[in-house]
Amino acid sequence: MNTLEKFEKEHLKELQSDKKLPKFSSGDTLKVHLKVKEGEKERIQIFEGVCIAKKNSGINSSFTVRKISYGEGIERVLPLFSPQINKIEVVKTGAVRRSKLYYLRERSGKSARIAEKTQSNQVNEPNLSEKESDSLNKQSDLSSETKAVDKKVQNDAKDSKRSKTEKTVDEKK
Repeated sequence: MNTLEKFEKEHLKELQSDKKLPKFSSGDTLKVHLKVKEGEKERIQIFEGVCIAKKNSGINSSFTVRKISYGEGIERVLPLFSPQINKIEVVKTGAVRRSKLYYLRERSGKSARIAEKTQSNQVNEPNLSEKESDSLNKQSDLSSETKAVDKKVQNDAKDSKRSKTEKTVDEKK
């Protein structure tokens, strides 16, 4: 390992200790809080969009965020360890199969939407207390009971419609 790589590794550890960056990938909708300097004043501006590319190369890592503003597509390539970035929030995770989503550049409207990743309802978290896991299990039991009651009501409604039609058929005869 040469001296430049050693220096980059040490500097990267330093930068990572300062900020807590969330794990995200392409397809995720992000809110990037950027520091904007206007004269002597400094403020934070939020840039919200879909991450269409991520480049992992140590200290030179970057990601591309795309948003539509007033009908015009705007892309911004941001260095991951930039001092300009205050924080990054993941709004929703996207269900995509590619690492680079450049095809979104040609799309607009509904065809440019990305489906959201769904998470299972199973409780496998050891951090939950017994009370919390019991309440979650009770909620799932109640929802299955309500589904069964709804199905029964629907079947009763179908039966009553059938009996009404049979009566009208008998009356016509």
